[in-house]
Amino acid sequence: MRVMKKALLGATICATALSTAMSVQAGFQVSGTQLLDDNGNPFLIRGINHPHTWFTSRTEQALQDIASVNANSVRIVLSDGQRWNRNSASDVAQLIEWCKENDLVAILEVHDVTGSGEESAAGDMSTTVDYWLDIASALQGEEGYVIINIANEPFGNDVPESTWINEHVEAIQRLREAGLTHTLLVDAANWGQDWQHVMRDNASTVAAADELNNTMFSVHMYEVYQDRSTIENYVSTFLDTHNLPLIVGEFGADHYGNDVDEESILAVAEQYDIGYVGWSWSGNSSEVDSLDIALNWDVNNLSSWGDFLINSSNGLRATAETASVYGGQSSSSPSSSVSSSASESSSTSSSISSSASSSVSSVASGQQCDWYGTLYPLCEDAQSGWGWENNESCLAPSTCQSQPAPYGIVGEGASSASAPASSSASSNSSVSSSTVYSSSSSSSQPAATGSCEYLVNNEWSSGYTGAIRIHNDGNQALSGWSVNWEYSDGSQVTNGWNAQIEGSNPYSATDMGWNGTIQPGQSVEFGFQVSKGGESASVPAVTGGPCD
Repeated sequence: MRVMKKALLGATICATALSTAMSVQAGFQVSGTQLLDDNGNPFLIRGINHPHTWFTSRTEQALQDIASVNANSVRIVLSDGQRWNRNSASDVAQLIEWCKENDLVAILEVHDVTGSGEESAAGDMSTTVDYWLDIASALQGEEGYVIINIANEPFGNDVPESTWINEHVEAIQRLREAGLTHTLLVDAANWGQDWQHVMRDNASTVAAADELNNTMFSVHMYEVYQDRSTIENYVSTFLDTHNLPLIVGEFGADHYGNDVDEESILAVAEQYDIGYVGWSWSGNSSEVDSLDIALNWDVNNLSSWGDFLINSSNGLRATAETASVYGGQSSSSPSSSVSSSASESSSTSSSISSSASSSVSSVASGQQCDWYGTLYPLCEDAQSGWGWENNESCLAPSTCQSQPAPYGIVGEGASSASAPASSSASSNSSVSSSTVYSSSSSSSQPAATGSCEYLVNNEWSSGYTGAIRIHNDGNQALSGWSVNWEYSDGSQVTNGWNAQIEGSNPYSATDMGWNGTIQPGQSVEFGFQVSKGGESASVPAVTGGPCD
């Protein structure tokens, strides 16, 4: 958990051997994009992270408090001794018992390998696997209550994708050879944020190494994930590509002062039926103490982030269901897989705001819901939350209207949206311009104005992460965009996301297709990492397309 912290090896599995292994396997089990509990019921992770290894004396009470806010799972930080005090097998056994006493599924993770390949103090994956094997006695027999998250954010930035693949393949094979049959959870590269899409593109290769077909995956969503389109594109692409379970294993409302779109993370998790685990209960260091969910470990004194995670319409109280192994609600018979696309999802969100109106106003012809930049139909029947009508996902009008400007109900009869809020990125340098951009669709249509901002999100001695935000200030959609910029100090872009970036100073970026249309009052943003040419981050002018 840090800013931005956060090859191919085939594996052939004998179908007969796999069938035999699975027939005797107990505990959690992967089935398509679903995670099934020991009773065969789908289990949707809705949890909170707890930093046990640094606050061992706080854990017993913390688990009681976490359960009291309706979390159904807890992700627990352990240490294998490479960087912090080693948690013994007896300590882990006690943790599992406390979780069971509080009806919590235990997701156990080892933190010592965090950022390896970039963080000099990080341990190595092989030693972490040794640790799991050393404490196997505390884990065996708990397959229905424990998920093994092999290693937290085990690789930093610009580590070869083959390293992420091969070391996880080896870890999975060693754990299985030792007889551990638990569901395994694999963290993404790039300090968990996967902005280079190493996990998104290669998860199936890693999963194929598991002879029990029982591996799922976790992405950590911090400042790389500042808007709905970025979050939804990652989730939908992963699920469509791999048909494997995905969770957001860590996220918050901000990260080192940089904005995170926590509202969209919760909404997308509900829409696509993926799990989420908020970071973290309490005890964060001063530079990231805004990530504390409970202030000073007090369950009755939640931070604004904690209140949102727990009490918002897609938060823990509204959406978490206790695992059926603890006597929680049993779900309907699971299918072997769940479609991840919004237009094919057959599930209805369980998130219903307690303040939602009991009646729904009629939906005018031509009206849609602009849900954080993505258009969806409005539901005719659903009173709140997401619905499923006419073979596609829809949003109840009351839920759609609850969004901040400039989003909400659009189309004939919709009220005018207020002006969009200013940039939420804090302490960012930016330059912006606003000029007329002529639409190519019709010379008789009114001109659209656009503005572009260059943002410096996080800076260190040799580089920084930046972004360019393109805003539509006009009254008609901008379809397709391309922008340019050039550094005067020798700075170089080393990688990027959410745009097709070309050149070697000057640079150009064009949309990815899915983010090419910008509705009036809306913005799109793409990001990149820069190697600095001077002591301070260079802030160039952005030109081209909507910027001119």
